[in-house]
Amino acid sequence: MLTGGLLFWGSLIGLVAWGFHRSTRRSEGSTTYGRSPLDHLKSRYAKGEISKVEFEEMKQNLLV
Repeated sequence: MLTGGLLFWGSLIGLVAWGFHRSTRRSEGSTTYGRSPLDHLKSRYAKGEISKVEFEEMKQNLLV
């Protein structure tokens, strides 16, 4: 009886912890963790959000 209760409550706590972790984790597409500013700049340029001239100017500012 005691083992069953511990198993139940341990599973419940683990499930809540896992759910909290999943809900606070950023999705793979929107994560900024581990990416350098230059990586972000390259991504913006690739998406067409900034022009080549803007990209080169911002890149020079980052590399100074």
